[in-house]
Amino acid sequence: MTAKYTPMMEQYLSVKAQAQDAFLFFRLGDFYEMFFEDAVLASRELEITLTGRDAGADERVPMCGIPYHSAESYINRLIEKGYKVAICEQVETPAEAKGVVRREIVRVVTPGTVMEGKALPEKANNYIAAVAERRGSLALAVCDLTTGELYTAGTGASFSDLLDELSVYSVSEAVGAARLLERLNESAPDRARPVALTPREAAAEDEALLLSQFPSQQIAVLAPEQRAAVSLLLAYLKETQKRSLAHIGAIRVYETNAYMTLDPFTRKNLELSETVRDRSRKGSLLWLLDRTVTALGARLLRRWLDKPLMNADAIRRRLDAVEALHRNVLLRDEIRESLKSVYDLERLAGRIAYGTANARDLNALKSSLSAVPQLMELCANSGSDALADIVRDADDCADVYRIIEDGIHPEPSVSVREGGIIRDGYNERLDRLREASGNGKRWIAELEQAEREATGIKSLKIGYNKVFGYYIEVTRSNLAAVPEGRYERKQTLAAAERFVTPELKEKEALILEAEEKTVELEYGLFVEIRERIAAEIPRLQRLSEQISALDALQSLAVIAAANRYVRPEVHDGYEMFVEEGRHPVVEAVLESNTFIANDTSFSLDGTRALLITGPNMAGKSTYMRQVALISIMAQIGSFVPAKKAVLPIIDRVFTRIGAADDLAGGQSTFMVEMRDIQTMIAKATPRSLVVIDELGRGTSTGEGMAIAQAVIEHLHEKAHCKTLVSTHYHELAHLEQTLEHLTNACMAVKESGDQVTFLRKLVKGAADSSYGIYCAQLAGLPATVIERAYALLSEFEGRSKARDTVKKASREAAAGVEQLDLFREWKDPEAEKRNAMAVTIMELLNNADLLNMTPLDAMNMLFELKRKAQE
Repeated sequence: MTAKYTPMMEQYLSVKAQAQDAFLFFRLGDFYEMFFEDAVLASRELEITLTGRDAGADERVPMCGIPYHSAESYINRLIEKGYKVAICEQVETPAEAKGVVRREIVRVVTPGTVMEGKALPEKANNYIAAVAERRGSLALAVCDLTTGELYTAGTGASFSDLLDELSVYSVSEAVGAARLLERLNESAPDRARPVALTPREAAAEDEALLLSQFPSQQIAVLAPEQRAAVSLLLAYLKETQKRSLAHIGAIRVYETNAYMTLDPFTRKNLELSETVRDRSRKGSLLWLLDRTVTALGARLLRRWLDKPLMNADAIRRRLDAVEALHRNVLLRDEIRESLKSVYDLERLAGRIAYGTANARDLNALKSSLSAVPQLMELCANSGSDALADIVRDADDCADVYRIIEDGIHPEPSVSVREGGIIRDGYNERLDRLREASGNGKRWIAELEQAEREATGIKSLKIGYNKVFGYYIEVTRSNLAAVPEGRYERKQTLAAAERFVTPELKEKEALILEAEEKTVELEYGLFVEIRERIAAEIPRLQRLSEQISALDALQSLAVIAAANRYVRPEVHDGYEMFVEEGRHPVVEAVLESNTFIANDTSFSLDGTRALLITGPNMAGKSTYMRQVALISIMAQIGSFVPAKKAVLPIIDRVFTRIGAADDLAGGQSTFMVEMRDIQTMIAKATPRSLVVIDELGRGTSTGEGMAIAQAVIEHLHEKAHCKTLVSTHYHELAHLEQTLEHLTNACMAVKESGDQVTFLRKLVKGAADSSYGIYCAQLAGLPATVIERAYALLSEFEGRSKARDTVKKASREAAAGVEQLDLFREWKDPEAEKRNAMAVTIMELLNNADLLNMTPLDAMNMLFELKRKAQE
């Protein structure tokens, strides 16, 4: 039998049926209440008290609640955990209601549709994505609701390309058909997986919404799968936000091959926007490059880093602007100073269009617009065509500035429902109401003074509260002086009595009526001003783009000047040459500022692959990363850390750096490595850069070497890409003899007795040791362990040499070197003597400390070698 609930609870259940996948914040008076399963879960997630409520059934209904004025913080906490929140408000007054006051869901807040609060990162976009498939072709559409940006691209039939593109945006929510989202959830690595996946099938009305939102010429260029993705996303936003989305006014269509592809692992390994160790922004490339002044500039710089350009002309245009700002310190400083007045124009415009902006937001917009004329003048007169192009045909929105200046109070209240937001002189009726209210309050002050004189009670005062209105308060010790008949008792307190008079009641009614009408009129005028500005949102958005570009460019110029970066020469060929390149972040955090620079050279006819051997602590990984980072920096339009750089356009950067596993997905470290290598082999082109650290180390030595050699040969012979491979398999050094375009290199090491110094300098040739035990010693392993390790190493190397000798003898026997068993026992004494002397000479050479040898020591050694040779 179905439980019988009260009308209010029946209303709650009917509304909750519309938001089954979200917490329902149900407005009751000054609280948002939650019931049933929502209450139980919310009490645990938000750490608030779980109570109960009589709702007409036999048992009390679980209930918890939060004050409506502090709801934002609770909503943010739920959103950060990946939940959704449906906001249910009263949509009629009790006076209008017939029965229970009507309530409706006015908005659903999801991870991808947060508009404000701590859950919204200031310097990063908050993207929501929709994915769609039509006739085997995939596409995505992504939108930042706070700024109105909407992008769409097709990724063909490749699901991995779709995942790569999604990872660019770090989307917090993805919408799409259930089967597509299921594949997304199964295929995406954890770091590339959205926080929330929302299944939604396409509906017939989605197309109509698309046609009403955008001009037909924008829709006409969309492929069927892109059209499906955009319409699906737009429909979902309309369903959840339940309001106009006028600020989403343009579809930005792009081709994925217009930008360098950086898969999730590469972004992670190169620490582009956060560090691997603790996912901190500090220590990442973005942390280093971001010297922006505005939030919108910071977001644009991050988008540039997420999507490096592939067009050489576009890169050069950015470099031209950076160079102009780099050369002119005064211009750069003046631009930075002007930008300090600019608030987050993009999100201000979004809130205005959304109808949530308050009077202080409009004043922030006014402040931002006040800086625009100065910025335009600085760029136009800079002498740089690149900077002048940024502000060419720019609109300073002076009329929008005047609307705010004329109408909004310079220091308005936070709430738009409490008055004090419209400037005096803006509206004649408002001025009259304010005068009436002000006169009434002056009358109250005069009445207080008159009553003190009439009664002789110096402590008498007139006060006001929302419950009792205006009152005369007299302390108990002065009650005898209260005049009989004229004072009417209104409230009794512990230490005083409160009274009213007929005159006070009459004036109170006039004052409160004036104040109520004032607040009501001010709100109406404010909404009218906000709507006038909302009509100009496209202009504000274009202006935001120009200001954010200028801010991002000056940031790159500041960093270039501070760190001695140079302008790279970018071309569409193959050759790469970097003289004295440096790792930008490592150099920045080194306290001693003694970063050792290294050269890099790749060419079609020369070196295409570099095989780097040597110890881990010598700087192999740092060197390989810096080559990738320098390429990425150049393609976002940044100067680079080098003495000189001639760089080709790189289409993809692949990295495999460090050990990682996916235990939850059932994949070992080695399996993850092999999957990464498979992706490289499948997608690398002659324009790609491949960086592999410690290739093949996740399995046995023999198999690891075999796989490493096979991969290197494939990249060298088939992909022809620029390849940097580090390995501890010194045996692979022989590949330099068989692969025409492979070069051996190692990190220089200085040995002096038992001391080893890593010079961090890349030199040609292969290393003959990894110095692993020495590194273990530096890490603090006990002396007993280190001594035992050296002893075992000596034993292992002895066994290895013995095995090599046996193998050599076997090979020689098989080749017929010793065919006459008759002479097997015959020995040549002279030959044995010569062999012994040769061994002695080799020992002298091997034991020579060349780096610490004096000229006299060298001459003595040469005399000794000559004497031995003559013998």
